[in-house]
Amino acid sequence: MEIFTRTTKRYVPQQSNALAIDFRQGVVGLDWSADTPLNVGMNRCMNHLFFIVFFCVTGFGGVSVLGKATQSASFSLKVMSFNIRLGVANDGKNRWDLRKELVVETIREYNPDLLGLQEVFPMQEEYLQENFPEYSYYGRSRLVDPKEGEACSVMFRKDRFEPIEQETFWLSETPEEPGSKSWDSSLPRIANMISLQDKQAGGKKLVLINTHFDHRGKVAREEAAQIIRRRVTELKKGTPVVITGDFNSGEGSKPYQSLVGGNIIDTFRKVHPERTKEESTFTAWTGRLIGNRIDWVLCSSNFRVGSAEINRTNENGRYPSDHYPVTATLNYQ
Repeated sequence: MEIFTRTTKRYVPQQSNALAIDFRQGVVGLDWSADTPLNVGMNRCMNHLFFIVFFCVTGFGGVSVLGKATQSASFSLKVMSFNIRLGVANDGKNRWDLRKELVVETIREYNPDLLGLQEVFPMQEEYLQENFPEYSYYGRSRLVDPKEGEACSVMFRKDRFEPIEQETFWLSETPEEPGSKSWDSSLPRIANMISLQDKQAGGKKLVLINTHFDHRGKVAREEAAQIIRRRVTELKKGTPVVITGDFNSGEGSKPYQSLVGGNIIDTFRKVHPERTKEESTFTAWTGRLIGNRIDWVLCSSNFRVGSAEINRTNENGRYPSDHYPVTATLNYQ
């Protein structure tokens, strides 16, 4: 007959004592069937040994279940999007030199696996690379010279991700032309797209797109959203995608409608379905709460969203940037 023994959240079918006796005889080569005090005690010990070996060999049992749970938990992704405010701005008491340490502390406290940055100038890039040697860094300027001016850089953990390929495209009618701009855009605008192999998730491939839409051109923002949406559509079906950025557009805008929907999820709204007035992601250096949520973390629907927040870290009323960073924790499905 079969005996069912309860283990961690599952039942494991086992054979009767006859199998255990065969196991003992095969291992030790003795007759354990005699009903003597010594054999009774040894039988109990060997029964325990048999079950332990059975669980280890077959993969059943609490140890295996816990192992799978731990492995699954390691597949979660912590994502941050952070407009760090251009370092050349004349911001007085909020200038880069006086807040750069707080920027680093804010990033380090959240400890993201993937980080999309906006408004990154060369001296800011250098400072971040010095302070985060555990991250790989990819980014180029939106201008013709890749090392001059503002970039939309991405950072990712060296111990977790292996870069496969990366590219920068311009949010214009000629996306392959460096420094190009179209429509009513006030400045050249770009998106950086990088394909990564997630070593913690069995080599799974994902794509991260990081961008910064124009702050003045309404048509340019609408067209930029269409360009990124097309890029996502061109990817291999089922590819996990994460999109980060300062979109200079609120929820319900045409850029939002172009990007969100179908297989693309707004992580914040997924976790917080009730819209409120206090969702501003622009601090104005004052800790402002009421306003549009213009910084987003989006993801494809083959992720499960665990959490999503607007990070309002400050130091006695001093903010690391004129934008709040936004974060999301994602899990592969």
